[in-house]
Amino acid sequence: MKSAPQWDSGFSAAFSLLELLVVMAIILVMMALAVPAFNSIKAGGDVTKAAYEVSGALETAATYARANNTYVWVGFFEEDALAAGTTPATAGVGRLVISLVYSKDGTQIIDPAASGQNIPPARLAQLGKLIKIDKMHFSDLPNPLSPDPKGAKTDWDQRPAVVSTNGFVAYRIGQSTPNATKFPFQYPVGSATPAAQYIFTKTIRFSPRGETVMNTSYSTVPWLEVGLQTARGNVADTAASNVVAIQVTGINPQVRIYRK
Repeated sequence: MKSAPQWDSGFSAAFSLLELLVVMAIILVMMALAVPAFNSIKAGGDVTKAAYEVSGALETAATYARANNTYVWVGFFEEDALAAGTTPATAGVGRLVISLVYSKDGTQIIDPAASGQNIPPARLAQLGKLIKIDKMHFSDLPNPLSPDPKGAKTDWDQRPAVVSTNGFVAYRIGQSTPNATKFPFQYPVGSATPAAQYIFTKTIRFSPRGETVMNTSYSTVPWLEVGLQTARGNVADTAASNVVAIQVTGINPQVRIYRK
């Protein structure tokens, strides 16, 4: 018995080379459009994670100072991401290093009215491990256009303005040239006075009475600020919109995060 004849419709079910090239071109265009969006989302996640790490360090310091009736310093250092691991550390951009130390005997150790000198490492003890955050930069963020003086809102443009002094913004960790630098401390600390790997010249100190001051002046002001933005290698990503301001109150410390 003969099989039925097979009819040729004259059309092929396969794609032509031109059609494949068109599909590949569409895919490439879609990938080119998606990559910047993906990178922006990732950078946004990185800066949010960094903000929570910084705010957590500040909250830990404030709580420890009051609970243990002592003084706690939080030191901020930024090293060159491409030269990380050198001793002493190479200052630069791209990797944040944060250290928490406290006074062993509960005193403030130094006289804030005196001239600047290093806090003796033998009189300090380390509180937890160093915090290291990659791909991030301490940024000096501009004050908001219409700040809320009470800081009731967490919108970017409603965050409280940070006080300026003598032409310098003395109460921002991101400020590169503050008007004064007092009482830095080193890492590591301890009775043996080991060689310094890091010198923290930008610090925030918490007292057992609930006062928060920055070592640029050791004056009590309404707000102190740590600004963050992403970095690529050892260069700050100034074109990125992913920036965060972490503010802490000068009295009865409260920490708030403002995200742009």
